[in-house]
Amino acid sequence: MGSNWTRWVVVEAVLALVALQVPLISGHMIGVCYGMMGDNLPSPKDVVSLYQRSEIQMIRLYHPSTEALQALRGSNLLVSLGVSNGDLKQLSSSQDAANSWVASNVLPYKNDVSFGWITVGNEVIPGPNAQYVAPAMNNIYNALLSIGLDRVKVTTAVPSNVLGRSYPPSAGAFTPEVAGYMKEIATFLFHTGAHLMINVYPYFAYVSDPTHISLDYALFKSKGPVVVDGSLKYYNLFDAMVDAFNAALEKIDAADVLVAISESGWPSAGNEPCTSIANAQTYNMNLINHVTKGGTPRRPEHLMDTFMFAMFNEDLKPAGVEQNFGFFHPDMKPVYPLF
Repeated sequence: MGSNWTRWVVVEAVLALVALQVPLISGHMIGVCYGMMGDNLPSPKDVVSLYQRSEIQMIRLYHPSTEALQALRGSNLLVSLGVSNGDLKQLSSSQDAANSWVASNVLPYKNDVSFGWITVGNEVIPGPNAQYVAPAMNNIYNALLSIGLDRVKVTTAVPSNVLGRSYPPSAGAFTPEVAGYMKEIATFLFHTGAHLMINVYPYFAYVSDPTHISLDYALFKSKGPVVVDGSLKYYNLFDAMVDAFNAALEKIDAADVLVAISESGWPSAGNEPCTSIANAQTYNMNLINHVTKGGTPRRPEHLMDTFMFAMFNEDLKPAGVEQNFGFFHPDMKPVYPLF
């Protein structure tokens, strides 16, 4: 991998810098993740219509779906298309495999589907497939260049457990076992101008330690600063979690790599009283208001594109909170007013 990676950095950097002159993604757009783990969900055509009626700007697909991509033709929704985790090993070792993936899942739709990102794996790091992420991203990027889609950003989505430390935010650091992989990914992202996608869930942080984390802090309801980290003041847990990632990137000499939110949400049921319709609505409404108006204390000028989780309650997920992150029931009636 080393020689191929070095060759890419040298040869592709110039093309990447040209691509940076015409960025596709403007920042602070709101999207919703379209999970399909349900046996009673509406057709993709109806789902796309629901996104449009709800004035949702972006849609995240976790894997290629011919039916969903067909439904997205002419929709003007900005699409984040995922590469399945199981495909990463092959895509990392073969440019031909990456070319074939793009030819099957992107090329047929390039003229009437607005691709914003290709997300190479979801929460693969940490884990045994972490080694495949950066080279697979490189190969997918080269395949996109070959069909003239240099403005589509190639990234990956990582969870909070890539961080070994996250409190206070300035102490954020990647765990030793993933730091090398994250540095490779950050090098790629820097040269291509893409953002690192991060999954950020204050809900899970809160329920794991309600003694030390207040519900108001998790729901964006604190009246004053809860955490003071040097000169920075944190009024909500979301900002603190995001800035732990920013601090971790700085520690691997990747301060210029910015982040976007690939998932965030709050379940409406499954772990009462922490989960409720009121709490879910409060968190998600406050999240939208927050990310569309400003950045974090560490990156105040950076307005983050944000994908919220998720469009539907999905009954094939594990029972409990996992089934109750949806904004809509499978019959397309809202779980609570949001959009």
